[in-house]
Amino acid sequence: MRKGSYKGGFTLIELLIVMVIIGLLASLVAPKLFSKLGSSKVKTAKAQIQMIATALDAFRLDVGRYPTTEEGLKVLWKNPGNIKNWDGPYLPKAVPNDPWGNPYIYKAPGPDGKPYELKSLGADGKPGGTGENKDISIWDTK
Repeated sequence: MRKGSYKGGFTLIELLIVMVIIGLLASLVAPKLFSKLGSSKVKTAKAQIQMIATALDAFRLDVGRYPTTEEGLKVLWKNPGNIKNWDGPYLPKAVPNDPWGNPYIYKAPGPDGKPYELKSLGADGKPGGTGENKDISIWDTK
């Protein structure tokens, strides 16, 4: 080998070893991160439901009732023009979908004599379920 002709770099073996090490680290860390992702979506849904419930309570204070099922949550940010004492908007913008991309469910009156029902159907978008698929209701988050 002539002096000055050597060019530094990694050999194929060195690159393969580094890639295997990175793969092993990722396989150890990824399951922990993905389990946190699911629980963070549940916490986000609960926080959004609480925010919407606060707006519903403010609507009730002004109007004297909660929105009907037909009026829905839209009356919290847009004045329909036919509701006496409406003094909103009660939310600055439209209610977002839940963290799984499904709309929140609002019905008035609610079950068991409650004034309304506000819930997310969870990750599967179907009633019932367990874990991330469990329904998240305003009456369960208080």
